[in-house]
Amino acid sequence: MTTIPALTVAAAVETWPIAGQFTIARGAKREATVVIATVTDGSVTGRGECVPYARYGETVAGVHAAVLAMRGQLSDRASLLRQMPAGAARNALDCALWDYEAKCAGMSAACLAGLSLRPVTTAYTISLEAPEVMAAKASAAARTMPLLKLKLAGEGDAERLRQVRSACPGTRLIADANESWTVELLPSLMAVAAETSIELVEQPLPAGADLALAGPRAVPVCADESVHDRADLDALDGRYDALNIKLDKAGGLTEALALATEARRRNLKVLVGCMVSTSLAMAPAMLLAQHADWVDLDGPLLLAGDRTPGLRYDGALVRPPDAQLWG
Repeated sequence: MTTIPALTVAAAVETWPIAGQFTIARGAKREATVVIATVTDGSVTGRGECVPYARYGETVAGVHAAVLAMRGQLSDRASLLRQMPAGAARNALDCALWDYEAKCAGMSAACLAGLSLRPVTTAYTISLEAPEVMAAKASAAARTMPLLKLKLAGEGDAERLRQVRSACPGTRLIADANESWTVELLPSLMAVAAETSIELVEQPLPAGADLALAGPRAVPVCADESVHDRADLDALDGRYDALNIKLDKAGGLTEALALATEARRRNLKVLVGCMVSTSLAMAPAMLLAQHADWVDLDGPLLLAGDRTPGLRYDGALVRPPDAQLWG
């Protein structure tokens, strides 16, 4: 990991319209607000993008301020991990440092990480709606997307799962409950998930209530809100089969790569996830996606438009980033 002189740090807020509306169990939104961190020595500049998330107590203003508070203090990624907690602000700075270091070294960020990038297949998210609407949208998406991710909400999910499976009999499906299921609903909904051949159920119960997941499970379950970084892993032992690793939760690519390594050591599978954001946020996650069991990097596909240059999506196939974008 390169140690570098203190860099100039800047931050900007951008808003990107969503194509239609994106709805999960917590609510709906029509735009994605991101914070861009830039680091520069005056000749070389690195960029990173993050999404402040209210579920984790983050605000756009707070994340913007946290990035700017690192002015005069930023030297390398190792010290950044000690100076800032995991979260969106650290992610933007960590990814900006990776971008900066790659440009200074004249090689890709993937090479710095000891990786060779290949295209990966992403899931495509079907937003939470009435069962028949989700089924129709899933059927249309399945023509080009072999793996769909269904947003769920608890009540009505049995019908959502059954109608989508009926509309997409040959499509791979994963489901994300976003903490919306209750302990009482868990057995019946897990049974329906098994009946409809759901590969994975993400965060069925609220974080902190996952003791109820211990024991045999009809369908593998994936921790999302219950895991941010390596410090959270011990509390999840025996309750989950997989982790959703997001750069915004882990606080950057550096910690996310370490978390993925530790997950595999513990025989946990890995889903690489994202927030609704642009290709600048997806590009670092492509490094993490190389050895993942599931990839969910469809953020730009949910926007009305992406930045230029952006990642190239050929249907569900995501190609590695160009150096002009990141890394």
